[in-house]
Amino acid sequence: MTAVLPDAGPTAAARTRTVRAACPHDCPDTCAMRVTVVDGVATEVRGDPDHPFTQGGLCVKLNNFVDTVYSPGRVLYPMRRTGPKGSGQFARISWDEALDEIATRFREIADTYGPEAILPASYLGTQGILNGLNVGDPFFNKLGATITERTYCDSGASTAYVMTLGPAAGVDPESFVHSKFILIWACNPISTNLHLWPFIAEAQRRGAKVVVVDPLRTRTAKHADWHIPIRPGTDTALALAMMHVIIGEGLHDADYVANHTVGFDELAERVRQYTPEWAAEQTGVPADDIRTLAREYATTQPSMIRIGVAIERHAGGGQTVRALSCLPGLVGAWRRPGGGILALPLWAFPVNWPALLGAELIRPGTRIVNQFLLGRALTGELELDPPIQALMVYNTNPLVVCPEQDKLLAGLAREDLFTVVSEHFQTDTADYADIVLPATTQLEQDDVMFSWGHFYITRNNRAIEPLGEAIPNTELFRRLGQRMGFTEPYFTRTDDEMIAAAFDWSAPQMDGITPASLAADGWARLRLPDADSYAPYAEGGFPTPSGKVEFSAAAAAMGNFVLGLFRQGSEEHQPGQPVDPLPHWIPPRESAFGPDAGNRLNLVSPKSHAYLNSSFADQPQQRRIQGEPALLMHPADAAARNIADGDAVRVHNERGSFVVVAKVTDETAPGVVAAHMGGWRKHAKELATVAAVTPFEFADLGNAPTFSDTWVEVDLA
Repeated sequence: MTAVLPDAGPTAAARTRTVRAACPHDCPDTCAMRVTVVDGVATEVRGDPDHPFTQGGLCVKLNNFVDTVYSPGRVLYPMRRTGPKGSGQFARISWDEALDEIATRFREIADTYGPEAILPASYLGTQGILNGLNVGDPFFNKLGATITERTYCDSGASTAYVMTLGPAAGVDPESFVHSKFILIWACNPISTNLHLWPFIAEAQRRGAKVVVVDPLRTRTAKHADWHIPIRPGTDTALALAMMHVIIGEGLHDADYVANHTVGFDELAERVRQYTPEWAAEQTGVPADDIRTLAREYATTQPSMIRIGVAIERHAGGGQTVRALSCLPGLVGAWRRPGGGILALPLWAFPVNWPALLGAELIRPGTRIVNQFLLGRALTGELELDPPIQALMVYNTNPLVVCPEQDKLLAGLAREDLFTVVSEHFQTDTADYADIVLPATTQLEQDDVMFSWGHFYITRNNRAIEPLGEAIPNTELFRRLGQRMGFTEPYFTRTDDEMIAAAFDWSAPQMDGITPASLAADGWARLRLPDADSYAPYAEGGFPTPSGKVEFSAAAAAMGNFVLGLFRQGSEEHQPGQPVDPLPHWIPPRESAFGPDAGNRLNLVSPKSHAYLNSSFADQPQQRRIQGEPALLMHPADAAARNIADGDAVRVHNERGSFVVVAKVTDETAPGVVAAHMGGWRKHAKELATVAAVTPFEFADLGNAPTFSDTWVEVDLA
């Protein structure tokens, strides 16, 4: 339902207030918001018109956020399961009953099997520093539970980026207006980074050329000057061939290379083998187009590369980012504002992660399980000792976002698995819970945000009182910790105390920014040069061991850059494992373009336009905008299978299958099909989504996923 404004009258203005807030979602835009509240009821949420990046607008996911907050589907009270697992049948209980049952079961399981039989599952359903990725870590570390490695996004890309450039903030996104050549690679900003697009469009109006490299002709690609369709998993080949052309034709910036990079001679020797003709065979991009792209990128300065999350999602994803991170140093793009590569500006934020993680509470030798293996962990296929006997899920919906959906379903259906889910809505995963707990939305909690898409720190002020008995994640883990008898300060400190501990407020980039100023003003730009003059690596000075761009990475022996927030370091990819110090070609594991492909097609599963991962996929307006789940197929592939537009098709491989309608379109290349992720299983035909066919294997760096290394067969359903 939509909140109803009280009748207007002479005192209406006095009853109305505006609250400064921040979008909580896992998106680079981290929008500043203004919430209108009348008599304690939120009536409107809009973008802050004064914020230089938000510029007054929100995306289709948040435009009607009031409807989401007041939705009749909200979980507002603790509930206990009354029917079979998966039935969604629950009865209301009190918070005391819920906490007592959770604490009792956790103690019993820890005493009987050991605490590692308890497994948390979480990610970025909210991105706030307080209530987001790490909010439960101190609790589960103190408990001694199995550590879950959360490498859904950017773990491999970050590893590769840091190996090349160090934890460099990179470019200011607002400086895109000064770019002359913008290369958008595996990114669809109009759907997933909307507030960056005005800066790209302004550069385009000023004469910049915008090029999109993507297997799909996305909304962004349709607005580009040149769309380069590429076969999934072959991006490294294109980037290496670009370097072959740039170096071979002497188009590199010899002065910048000599003074601000290391390993050029080794890189030049490495890329000699990666000719445009070779890359054309791998990528499907004509050799002449590869040469044109390389020449234009090198000679049109300042040039900019924007990479998306999807860049890492294939077997050689780390090498793709290694190669792309080398390119700006090779051509001297860092010399001026508007040049370089934009990955994660979050490195600029002095977040005090040690104060939040509770890493000192981890017992030596505690095992680690990657969440991509959650289905295998729950079914016993991993042969864990002790086996998993309890699961607590918060800030995520694994039945939609984890691979091997069938295995996960089998694991969640275990009657002996005690499952707790904290949620806003009765998700697919929550249907399998024993206890469901009500979580607050962003309008009902305090938080503070960094951003992985711009240089603004944002405060979220609670706008309304929590609905029903919903509580923030911070309060949830305070209550659980106290119920378990934990006495560490993590389990008693207030939200305000957590905000005070969240940053190094004395860092130069925080000069004059305080918790109080953020509460009053809502947001502040980090104290960095403005976008018109921001070129921090014009004279080198990268935060690498050498202080230079490392074409040949000194950090190669590290293997994986250990990010505390991702909890990397599983047995499969331990830091210290040697890797090739130079970027190199790793072919996709599953390719529809190889000699063994047969009748298979390559499947990609991009982010949806109207959903944020699985968030909002239950909301009526977003479902209308997104439309019926579909498989995008090229006309040639559809004709070869006697499939017409609108037909129901089964997409399948050895891992599973799902059924959707076919959308026959030239938006995808021959041999490539696409099914957008995020839709809920309970809304899907035959109760299966694209997660039923995606693989669990890791990429070359950072335990990144390989969702784009997926071949499938498609038949009429």
